[in-house]
Amino acid sequence: MSKSPKRKKRILLKLSGEILLGKRSHGIDFSVLQGLAKQIVEVQKKGYEIVIVIGAGNIWRFRDTKNSGIERVASDNMGMLATIMNSVALMSAIEKMGIISRVTSAIDVPQVAEPFIGRRAIRHLEKGRIVICAGGTGNPFFTTDSAAALRSLELQCDLLLKATNVKGVYSDDPNKNPKAKFYKQVSFDEVLEKNLKVMDGSAIALCRDGKMPIIVFRFDHKKNNILKVLEGKITGTLVK
Repeated sequence: MSKSPKRKKRILLKLSGEILLGKRSHGIDFSVLQGLAKQIVEVQKKGYEIVIVIGAGNIWRFRDTKNSGIERVASDNMGMLATIMNSVALMSAIEKMGIISRVTSAIDVPQVAEPFIGRRAIRHLEKGRIVICAGGTGNPFFTTDSAAALRSLELQCDLLLKATNVKGVYSDDPNKNPKAKFYKQVSFDEVLEKNLKVMDGSAIALCRDGKMPIIVFRFDHKKNNILKVLEGKITGTLVK
């Protein structure tokens, strides 16, 4: 499937499940959900085709539940199911704003979501629908970062946007180390060599090999930061 030179710019937006927490300790803050949906719709109205991958850290994630007694594969399966819950919630919020959206899942749950089929997802995008890819990669031991990298390449995206709670990529956690160095631009190899906390190593390697640029930026549900970073009005970190 070759890219059409006339098509709209296609982006993949990677969101962590924690973004949906807001002021809650667990679950979904509905004001954040609505703010997120509004921003996504505004981006689409500016002429972008949008693919979304969202995590499940607000509900269940293996690294946060290692002491639960639930073994890794089962725990990862629970996390993938939780991404479907977040995706369905986001789909509902987007559709209340009048934009058609589809949840496609790597796990077979036909009563809730379509199975992920690359060509079908691309057709949805061409018809002006927002596509939300749920269920991770469908396999344990892989994060939703890896799923985002994989889907961005499969769906021929032009750019992967990684939303975080900080300005971009730093040499250390800026919330703990005020002297941490901010990177305006960094290479994939440097991210891997310095173990910079952008995405997991598998995701970075996939994007490097597929020449998929990444912009890491701060998300704020009260501001239109997704569109602003696309228009160059706020600074994030470019990884390429």
